[in-house]
Amino acid sequence: MIKVKKDQFIAYIVVGLGAVIMLAPFYFMFVFASHSNSGILSVPPPILFGDYIVENFNKLISFLPYFWHNLALSLFVAIAVTALNLLFCSLAGYAFAMFEFKFKNFLFVCIMATMLLPPFLGMIPTAMIMSQIGWMNDPKALIIPAACGAMGIFMMRQYISSSIPKELVEAARMDGCREFKIYWRVIVPLITPAFGTLGLITFIGTWNNFMGPLVVMNDMKMFTIPLALRSLQGTGQVPWGAVAIGAVIAVLPLLVLFVMTSRRLIDGLTSGAVKG
Repeated sequence: MIKVKKDQFIAYIVVGLGAVIMLAPFYFMFVFASHSNSGILSVPPPILFGDYIVENFNKLISFLPYFWHNLALSLFVAIAVTALNLLFCSLAGYAFAMFEFKFKNFLFVCIMATMLLPPFLGMIPTAMIMSQIGWMNDPKALIIPAACGAMGIFMMRQYISSSIPKELVEAARMDGCREFKIYWRVIVPLITPAFGTLGLITFIGTWNNFMGPLVVMNDMKMFTIPLALRSLQGTGQVPWGAVAIGAVIAVLPLLVLFVMTSRRLIDGLTSGAVKG
């Protein structure tokens, strides 16, 4: 009995220490947003909130006159990429899970193989293609190439094949349902946990994407928010307080989204493990 309590105590200590380590950068981001450059760069750094929030915010807007446009563009791109990924990845996952066709396994292996390629390999070809078709400084250059991913297809295929019996789809076909109607009326309502998980992962990944906009966006007005904040580290002294308050504003949508969907995210990630 005593051993169990000791194990629990150690577990609490380990979990608590891990939580402190992970939350420390977020806490100091909020603290630095309220201090001047001299305060942020002092030794030791401040651990309590200061009085420079308004000044840092005004400095951020003066350095980044398109800040709100950059934020709105990031939101638009993240929502568009998430919606397209949910549609195309679920359709592809449905096809791989419920249909039998020639070269099915070969095509699936080819798609999975793309996950092994470093994303940096596609930077130069992507920039050349976008330049050729006239999509530089256009949100389409960020949305269309990211509209469907191998990880999303794999996730949807595994979830559909493990949680939806083929007999259900066969019964719908015998009742006269067409394939897209089966997908929309039968499959989609049953895969909402996977939708929630994939949607959240895709949204966060797109929101934090830095390399993609760096390759295809060179007009400050068309920068997404990570690229806009990075541009503050240009010539001269970096306004770290402005960078910090910009990061605080940029991370708020993610925090709200995570609080609203964290339970669904955990359900989606653990459901496959429970079902084996």
